[in-house]
This record gives sequence, C-alpha cells and structure tokens, in this order.
Amino acid sequence: MIHSIAKYKYHGFHSFHAMASTTTISLQRETKEKLRKLGSKGQTYDDVIRDLLERASIRELDDRWNRILADEEFIPLEKV
Repeated sequence: MIHSIAKYKYHGFHSFHAMASTTTISLQRETKEKLRKLGSKGQTYDDVIRDLLERASIRELDDRWNRILADEEFIPLEKV
C-alpha cells in the first residue's frame, strides 16, 4: 500500500528558548491525525511530540531502574 506523505510546519515556543524556530517534517496523514487526537485543545503539534518524547524518556528510565533492581544486589545503608 502506498501512503501519501504530506508536509506540515510545526510551531512551538517554550519558555527556555530565547526564540522559537521551526522546521518542516514529512508525515503520513494518518500520523498527523493520530497526533491531533493525542493533543488537547490549544496544544501545538510540537507540544504533543514533546510530551510523547518526555513520556518515552521517563519510561526508558523506569525500565532501566527495574532492570537494575532485578539484576543487582543492594546492601542497605545501615549495613555499610
């Protein structure tokens, strides 16, 4: 199946940026629609993508911590 690709310009300004910059990325229309559905009223696509990236980062850290807990032996501070 051939997917149509469309280009959308995303604008986002966050307080830690001195000046907002923009870029154009290509997405399938279906992907754009999924991003729109994930967002809330007033959110930009940039906001939605940043939220997804933050959640992925948190999940990655949580997975890493759980692997450490499962694989490592810990000594309570009281015994050190």
